[in-house]
Formats: sequence, C-alpha cells, structure tokens
Amino acid sequence: MMKIKKAIIPAAGLGTRFLPATKSLAKEMLPIVDKPCIQYLVEEAVESGIKDIIIITGDGKDSIEHYFAHSKEFQKHLIEKGNKEAADNLKKIEKMAKFTFVRQPSPKGDGDAILCAKELVKDEPFAVLFGDDIYDSRIPPLTQMLKKFEQLEAPLIALEEIEFKDCGKYGIVDPKSHEGEIYYLKGLIEKPSPKKAPSNLAIAGKYIITPDLLETLAKIKKTADSELRLIDGMREYIKKSPIYGLKIQGLRFDTGDKLGYLKAVVHFAQKDETLGKEFKKHLQGLDIR
Repeated sequence: MMKIKKAIIPAAGLGTRFLPATKSLAKEMLPIVDKPCIQYLVEEAVESGIKDIIIITGDGKDSIEHYFAHSKEFQKHLIEKGNKEAADNLKKIEKMAKFTFVRQPSPKGDGDAILCAKELVKDEPFAVLFGDDIYDSRIPPLTQMLKKFEQLEAPLIALEEIEFKDCGKYGIVDPKSHEGEIYYLKGLIEKPSPKKAPSNLAIAGKYIITPDLLETLAKIKKTADSELRLIDGMREYIKKSPIYGLKIQGLRFDTGDKLGYLKAVVHFAQKDETLGKEFKKHLQGLDIR
C-alpha cells in the first residue's frame, strides 16, 4: 500500500447553521481565538506528515483561498509598521503546505465534493478531513489513523463515542466486532433515532479513502436534484469489502454546531499562552443572570 501523501478538505458547504454570519464569510474561516477553523485541519495534516492539501471550495468561499495565498503587500505593510513577527507568521501559513483549490460547481453533497478532486488523487489512498471536527489531542487524530492504516490497508473512519440521545445528529456505525480501539464495521446509518441506532459510535469527520472506495463512490447513480454523500459510497463498498473504524483518542469539538463552536473557542482561549491566564480569571468572575 502506497504512503498517504494527500489530504482533501471539503469546504464547499453553505454553513446555514451560522447564518447570517456565513452569508459573507466561509464557515471554515470562523476564528477560534485568532486562527480559523480550517487551519486546525491543515496543521493536523502537516503534523501527520501530509503536506499536499486539496481544498474543495464553492461560491462564497474566496476567503479560504485568499487566506492561504501569498500576501506580499500585506507582509510588506506589516514589516514597514515594525511588526515583523506577524509578517513571519503569515509567511509560515503560506508555506506550511502545498495548497490546491478545486471548485465544486454546486452544493451536491460531500461525496460529490470529494469526486471533484478525483483526478488529483489518482490511484492513491488519501485522507479526508471535514471542517467541523477539531481535536485537542496529544497525538493528532490523523496520525493515529495513519498508523492503523499501515496495518489494515483498508478504508478507515474516525469514531467517537457519544450519548445515545445525540445519535440523530451524526452518521452512526454498526460494528461487527472490535479489537481495542479498532472496529470491524458491518454497516453505517445516517442520523438514526436513538432507539434505532445500532451503537453510540459516531463518525467523527475524518477518513482514509482507498482508490477502490473512490471508484465505488464514482459509480453511484443519483438523480439531478439529489446529493451524493460519502456515506453512500461506503454503504455500497462495505457489501463486498471491509471498512474499519478507529476510536480517536483526544477531546473533540463539533465546530459546525453553535454550542460546539463556542466550547472550542473557550477551550483554546484558556490554553492560549498570551490570553489564557486573564481569560480564565474573567470566566471565574462571571455572574450571568
């Protein structure tokens, strides 16, 4: 099995849960303290040894491309104002990876978005990182997955154990068996009711996709007005080939949800070297009625 060198970050969604802010701002660019959500995913990929990043964008997502593009004039302005440290930090963002941007013509589902990069990944396995799932973990989640993929050489899904009452918010896996943190899967269900959920293991927005799974996804027929989801391809693929799940070690934040996003901001603000001490003091002194 070839080494995984590429990661796809689908970022073409409309972000309707954060309207009206996302009418003019890409959801993935919402800041957690001073860093947009999408940068956390890029850093996770880079820390895991992947420096070829493909970002799928759509209408209204120009801010993502601008963020990672070279900003010569802005850096020059910062240096002239004596803020060389900020200029250097911007340069690090531009150079942290090789960025390729692909436009999804219209929002037709995350599976369709991934297929927009089919010619770029060719016949190689690759990672997929969705922008709503950010972790604080000692070992990056993708690193955890890559190590297991070397053993399994099969599609792999990140999992998180959740409360059954929340199953209706997530894709849920139906495990056949497990060994430690690795689960052999027999099915996947999109947002089941708590009573119908086969487990409380939720898909946590991180995947390793193999070429044969991508081909299965590409062959699925859909009507002109329907969306193609990655889970559709996995449901078909799992009928004949194995898919595994890995329970990720770390603290996860669902930044696609308003409450989850606020929790992420508070968590990372408290860990910030500059702001943390004063921010904790502020939180302790709050008296909200």
